[in-house]
Amino acid sequence: MDKWFEVVDIEAFKVDVENLKEKFKKERDPIENERHLEKIILWSNICWLIGFLTFWMKPNPLTVVCFSLFSFSRWTMIAHHVCHGGYDVRGKEGGRYSRFRFALGSLWRRWCDWFDWMLPEAWNLEHNHKHHYALGEIHDPDQVERNSEFIRSSNMPNFAKIIVVVIFSTMWKWWYYAPNTFKEYKIAEYKKIGKEFPKGYEPSDIFTLKSFFDGSVRVVELSEFIIRNVGVFFLFHFVLFPLPLLYFGSEYFWNGVINLLLAEILTNVHSFIVIACNHTGDDMYSFSNGCKAYSSLFYLRQVISSVDMTTGGDLNDFLHGFLNYQIEHHLFPDLSMRELQQIQPHVKEICIRHGVPYVQENVLKRVFQTVNVMTGKSSLRRLPENWAPLKRKKK
Repeated sequence: MDKWFEVVDIEAFKVDVENLKEKFKKERDPIENERHLEKIILWSNICWLIGFLTFWMKPNPLTVVCFSLFSFSRWTMIAHHVCHGGYDVRGKEGGRYSRFRFALGSLWRRWCDWFDWMLPEAWNLEHNHKHHYALGEIHDPDQVERNSEFIRSSNMPNFAKIIVVVIFSTMWKWWYYAPNTFKEYKIAEYKKIGKEFPKGYEPSDIFTLKSFFDGSVRVVELSEFIIRNVGVFFLFHFVLFPLPLLYFGSEYFWNGVINLLLAEILTNVHSFIVIACNHTGDDMYSFSNGCKAYSSLFYLRQVISSVDMTTGGDLNDFLHGFLNYQIEHHLFPDLSMRELQQIQPHVKEICIRHGVPYVQENVLKRVFQTVNVMTGKSSLRRLPENWAPLKRKKK
């Protein structure tokens, strides 16, 4: 068992974490937070504008990178932190950046705020609730080690497994995230109306596009998934959006389509790198059971199951999707991007003072860690089931 288990006082750790949270909540500046958000939105929109003005050209890096960054930033920075409540300063009746309104309720709001493969309502349920409150557990829908078991247990040579991981990273938003989030949305619908699951159905099983065709017992029908979720995005993004280019000739239309497809591949890879690595590596922990939300053990798990990457500076953080503050984000999910930047050194100091492992490495090292876990070369650590906070020695 790791040595730090023997000395950490997680009750004292919880007190310091919650005191820090209260301090920041009292001192928060909603106006500055919103200004910072609007700065990030401006950067995102500039990327879209450059892409839009050049996507009629032959496939080129400028268009591809700009469209990719636009899609990446709308999801990982803008939608992610708004949907967590990082900009809820006016309650349920608040402004555009309220989690109770953003991208919700209609196709128009989805198109204006965050138009992607995932249904925003499904994303909010799967990520904000299932992932955050079951981090590293069997019920965590985004537990990379469990979700990549089909690769880990394969008899393929390691280089072939790596190729599979690379291919997966180019399409994971529509192959994995869209169907898996919609599955959680349908599970919630079943529970709300008291409908029984199909016989043999296991809610915690990963659900990908493949699950529609491999005979899996499921709660999602392909037709509904296409109509309510991915179909409208595909139709608009890859057909209607470039369609006006046909007026100038079919060559321009196909240039636009190819640029969009290449940008889609790039944004998939980019988002995979900064998301899949957040809780994956042989220095991260997984758990066989749950714990009470906001308990001392809950706060401990958020730290020892998450990793920060290189932090500091809006440009660096923009390229990381502001997901390089993963420890702080899991401790305080309703903080704004600006507040995560401010609170990070304080969280790190508290962890070091209490002897709680605080992992921070550059993104390339975390990519290697993630690939090793996905291919079965390494595994997550396990928090011993018989370890209980009340049995720990105090400093």
